[in-house]
Amino acid sequence: MTVTLAEVAARAGVSPATVSRVLNGNYPVAAATRERVLRAVDELDYVPNGPASSLAAATSDLVGILVNDIADPFFGIMAGAAQSALGEDAAGRAGGTGSGGAGAGSGKLAVVCNTGGSPERELTYLTLLQRQRAAAVILTGGSLEDDAHQAAVTAKLTRLAEAGTRVVLCGRPPLGDAAEPDAGGPPFATLAFDNRAGARRLTGHLLALGHRRIGYVAGPADRTTTRHRLEGHRAALRAAGIAEGPTAHGPYDRASGYRATLELLASEPDLTAIVAANDTVALGVCAALRERGLDIPGDVSVAGFDDLPFSVDVVPALTTVRLPLYEAGARAGRLALGAEPAPPGGLAAIPAELVVRGTTAPPRG
Repeated sequence: MTVTLAEVAARAGVSPATVSRVLNGNYPVAAATRERVLRAVDELDYVPNGPASSLAAATSDLVGILVNDIADPFFGIMAGAAQSALGEDAAGRAGGTGSGGAGAGSGKLAVVCNTGGSPERELTYLTLLQRQRAAAVILTGGSLEDDAHQAAVTAKLTRLAEAGTRVVLCGRPPLGDAAEPDAGGPPFATLAFDNRAGARRLTGHLLALGHRRIGYVAGPADRTTTRHRLEGHRAALRAAGIAEGPTAHGPYDRASGYRATLELLASEPDLTAIVAANDTVALGVCAALRERGLDIPGDVSVAGFDDLPFSVDVVPALTTVRLPLYEAGARAGRLALGAEPAPPGGLAAIPAELVVRGTTAPPRG
């Protein structure tokens, strides 16, 4: 049975005119009202302009790239690489140059959607991309550890894929049954970073240097990336028979690293090494240590994760785990265009590489 505009209005508790304004985007509507309408559209699976069968295939020129924070180099590098891949495809086929993620060859427009880490905004963007019949959607970075949200995202992406939209997860673990290729799960192409193995190698490096009192500055507790990296760290400690040191959670930013380091030192002042959730957090760790008059790595070794561009330029250069962010983003762009076949079973594990630099050394004494 076809869902009507009036039914969407009733579900959202607004007038049909308001629903029309939200869908057409031609009149200002309060953000809370817009989200209510889009949620009703999603729940009722409403398809504007006629029956769903007339929109069975994705036909637009839009490619949506969802990121948590475009200002974070982790996401910016992947999004930029994906956008470049779209432009290169256009240039290659048209014999010219692509610009701004759109080109005459492919005719695809890449639009970066900044969620700010909000699960509601993530679903809202997916709804908007569904309404625009996006040719492809790329989701970057880890996902929220919440069963209800995971189910909602999986359902939304499944509907997009069934309508002909290519779905690519880049740097994100598989969703739902997509993790089991033989279970008839949704056809998502997944490029998953091996965060556990990378974290285990990093902590193993510190243990090999002789460190036994290691603190850990983790990311937000409700993110898959945080859990996987922390699991790898703890696995290395267990394998060596070393007790786990203090752990502090916070955002993936410099200020969090600074605050968490002061917290760790207050609880255990004899730490000889601190592992940071990512390189940006590691900058805050280093700042806090120097403020306390501690030498790096003479008094405390520091390690990060991701190998962001600035990591080699800090003094001393940062020991970290290199993730091929640009390469993964570019591959996601090619998958989104259909210019590269999906990995076997839909899932490709992207390896992480230990990079040893100047911020780690054997503990004194």
